[in-house]
Formats: sequence, C-alpha cells, structure tokens
Amino acid sequence: MVRIHAAFITVICVMLACLLCMPGSLRAQEGADSGTDSSGTVSEYTLNDFYFDTVVSIRFDAGEDGDSLLEGCRSICDDIQHTFSRTEEDSELYAVNHRAEETVEVSEELARLVQAGLDYYELSDGRFDITVAPLSDLWDFKSGDAVIPEEADIQSALRKVGASAVHVRSEEASDQTVWYLTFDQPDTMIDLGALVKGYAADRLAAYLQENGVSSGLINLGGNVYAIGTKADGSAWKIGIQKPFDTDIIDAVEVTDQSVVTSGVYERCFEKDGVLYHHILDPQTGYPVQNNLWGVTIISDSSLTGDALSTVCMLLGQDAAMELVRHTDGVRAIFVDSDLHVTECEQTGS
Repeated sequence: MVRIHAAFITVICVMLACLLCMPGSLRAQEGADSGTDSSGTVSEYTLNDFYFDTVVSIRFDAGEDGDSLLEGCRSICDDIQHTFSRTEEDSELYAVNHRAEETVEVSEELARLVQAGLDYYELSDGRFDITVAPLSDLWDFKSGDAVIPEEADIQSALRKVGASAVHVRSEEASDQTVWYLTFDQPDTMIDLGALVKGYAADRLAAYLQENGVSSGLINLGGNVYAIGTKADGSAWKIGIQKPFDTDIIDAVEVTDQSVVTSGVYERCFEKDGVLYHHILDPQTGYPVQNNLWGVTIISDSSLTGDALSTVCMLLGQDAAMELVRHTDGVRAIFVDSDLHVTECEQTGS
C-alpha cells in the first residue's frame, strides 16, 4: 500500500499564525504599538497569495505607502514567476527548455541564478543539480499520486541529467552586457525550484528595506526572512517543524536573517516500509537515503539558505557539517531519523 504524507510547511513561523487573509487578498490592520511614521500612523500590511508552487505570506509595518509596497511585492513575485517557472508556457525558463538551438540569449536575472546553481553543483561534487527535471517529472511528487518509476525509465531520465552540460557566458555589445546559456545536449532541461524561493525572499526583503520597512516577515512556503526586529525591539522567534508532525522540534531567534528548511517529509510516500521523497540523488535517480530528515540553514541570504539546505540533505550529515564548518556566516540545524537535533556553525578559517 502506498501512503501519501501531507506536505506540511517546513518552517512554521509562529508570528504568522495569526494571518487570517485568504490567499490573494490584501489588507492593512492598525498596529498602534508598531511605531509611527511622519504622519503618526503605522499599520500592519499583509499579502497572502500563491507563487512558486507555494503559499506566499508577507507581513510588515509601514505608513501610508504600505498599499503601494504591497503592490510592489506582488509585482516582484509576478516578475520572478514569469522568469523562472518551468511549467508556465509564457515564462522565460520554459522558452529556454524548449529551445531550438544550443545557445540561447537570456536575461541577466536568469543567467545569474543558473550560474548560482552551477556553483553549488561544483560545491556539492555534482549532487546539487539544476538539470534534474527529467527525474523530478518521472517521480512526480507534486501530483499526490507518486509511484516508484520503472528502472528503465529512471536510467533513461538519468541520461538527460548533468549540469556540466550547461554553460553561462556574457558578451559586451553596444554598451550593454548580453547573457547566453549554451547547452551541450539538446534534451537538457533546467529546473531552478531549489533556488527560486530563496532568491525571491532576498529580493522582497531588499525591496522592503530599501523603502523604509524595518519590521516584517516574509514566508515563502517555509523560506522565512525576518526583517529587522519585532515592534518591541526583540528578535523574531522562528519555530522549526518536527518531521512528520505539526509540533515544533526547535526554535531560533533571528534579526535581518533568513531561516530555510529542507526535509524529506515535504513531499513523500511510503511503500513496503521504505520512504520515498522528493530530494532526488542525480547520481542514482532515486531519493537520497542517509537517515537525515531535515536541515535548517540560518544565514543572511535566503538564496544561500535555500541552496545549502538542499546540498546538506544530499550530502548527508557528516559531510554537510564539514561543509558548514567551512562556510562563512552560516548556522545549520540537523534533524536525523531518530529525531536527534544537532547544531553546527563555522569553527574557524
């Protein structure tokens, strides 16, 4: 029998639990204790919507420009989705994946995120792979009807996987930089799903901070970015979900930092006593099996957290802890299959 687990949000942000808006709505609530702007009025503004295959919740304190800032956040999300969606037929990435030639001119935004994916591919010795799309499609964890694919189909998909077949380059032309992606194989497809939410959280946080927001929370389906402090000046407290449960197994306090978790319990099923989940090993074609159930990364960049949390899940706890110990500005929390919690951070140069 195949049992499908609920796709719980990985990081539960207690401070967002009170958001009652339905997805897609905008509202402002009075927040007398939030501080004041030049007119003496500050309100709490919230946006709940669905982007990047997840529920997006944004909450911040602002003055009379709060509605405009909400629309700015929505515009940023629309732009990112239109650039990086692999399934929307009018997106830039969709066009790249359905290219007719080996070299494609792309936006700087797309080129730089692809390059980030290639950098993590090198860092992880090929375990973090942005060309894993054929395998992801084969396992189809998002459908809720995932089954174990046939071995022949997995081997066929593996032949299409390998980020070393993707190259980013730029040229200077007419006082501007033109960016290109070149592919060694015609059937290589790019999937930036392991990076997009982190990239989006960073862009949204930067936009709000540049426009004077000093207190807020951005939650992109478990990628949480805490802007500044709470209204009373204290740090935000972010709860980390207990795997396969709705309880909290740990919590961290952060200010102007990102908290991102990857876990085997987000999309998975069990068959014959074996857990199959969405974190696929591009070297075997199967879900990675290393007794690691979740990794949380605390860092200044949500993109870093998004990538490293997945890298750590793929590497396994011992290798991942060694990587974290040699990475600047990163703290990690590991939860293994026995629900043991281990924290790790840089120990020196």
